[in-house]
Amino acid sequence: MEQDVHTTASNPLVAAATQGVEVRFDGVVKDFGAQRVLHELDLTVHPGEFLSLLGPSGCGKTTALRLLAGLEQLSGGAICIGGQDVSAVPTNKRDLGMVFQAYSLFPHMNALQNTMFGLAMRNVSKEQARRRAEAALDLVGLPEFGERFPTQLSGGQQQRVALARALVTEPRVLLLDEPLSALDAKVRTQLREEIRRIQLRLGITTIFVTHDQEEALAISDRVAVMNAGHIEQVDTPEELYLRPASGVVADFVGVSSVVPGVIAAGEVTVWGQRIPLVSAAPEGDASVYIRPENVAFVGENDPAAVAATVQESVFLGSMRRTRVRTEDGVQLRIQHAVSEAVEYGDRVWVRVRPVPVAVQV
Repeated sequence: MEQDVHTTASNPLVAAATQGVEVRFDGVVKDFGAQRVLHELDLTVHPGEFLSLLGPSGCGKTTALRLLAGLEQLSGGAICIGGQDVSAVPTNKRDLGMVFQAYSLFPHMNALQNTMFGLAMRNVSKEQARRRAEAALDLVGLPEFGERFPTQLSGGQQQRVALARALVTEPRVLLLDEPLSALDAKVRTQLREEIRRIQLRLGITTIFVTHDQEEALAISDRVAVMNAGHIEQVDTPEELYLRPASGVVADFVGVSSVVPGVIAAGEVTVWGQRIPLVSAAPEGDASVYIRPENVAFVGENDPAAVAATVQESVFLGSMRRTRVRTEDGVQLRIQHAVSEAVEYGDRVWVRVRPVPVAVQV
């Protein structure tokens, strides 16, 4: 069973915590040969903020993190930590804590020794290193596991040790590169919540790389959505979901159905119904992104009703997710109550709720 985190005011790491520092990417460019993977990236992470870099594989999020860590060399631009340009500073001088998807624990060392390793490299006395490592293990909820070796720990426990090792040196910035992706769903959810609690307690500036939208939305102060080496939008989880700045963001953050519409006079018309826009867009034909919770089953006589046929209906415990096909061939996803039972082949009528939508023109 995974352990609970015991963060207390008496923990030396909590007592030693200081205000987080600003991290800034200024026009950062990265080329691998002839291929440009980051295009003049500008991003500011505020002191003490938990910011996630979210995007599909190949979008540049891990490259950005590796540049910040000093594991890759810039092709252009600058990276600053706490107001200092660290572009030419080696990794071991940047004062960072790093946790990766692979736990990377030394198999011949127990949990306490693994946690102490970074302090030994900094010539901290063995007695002081032991005290700080014990405090770090307590912080991540493993106070009684110091003598256990990696093979005696679960995946979640090993990742906690990796987190303790990253925090024990009291870094200015914590970097997390998909640290939860190798864990099962229940442990992943539990550990992400505990990482967030620890981060808030320490006040450490944290940058978290993930392709999992649910993870990013659940854990972050802000999320930077990346695509093809660019940042599409940086915003709070709520703003990203409710007011995506582009079709790319609407499509990647959450689930959307894409339907045709026509923009005119600051609104978009879908199946004869006028719907407000999240942000201004040029007039003309557009692809409209509609969330499943903004589609509802209605009666045939509803003035905005659209006829459709059920293609699939999936029971998800507290709700159902149904896919229908309208008579003009558009696929719509609907999130609805379990009590609204439908089956494959049923003829139904649906309507789109008139809430602001994102579009791609």
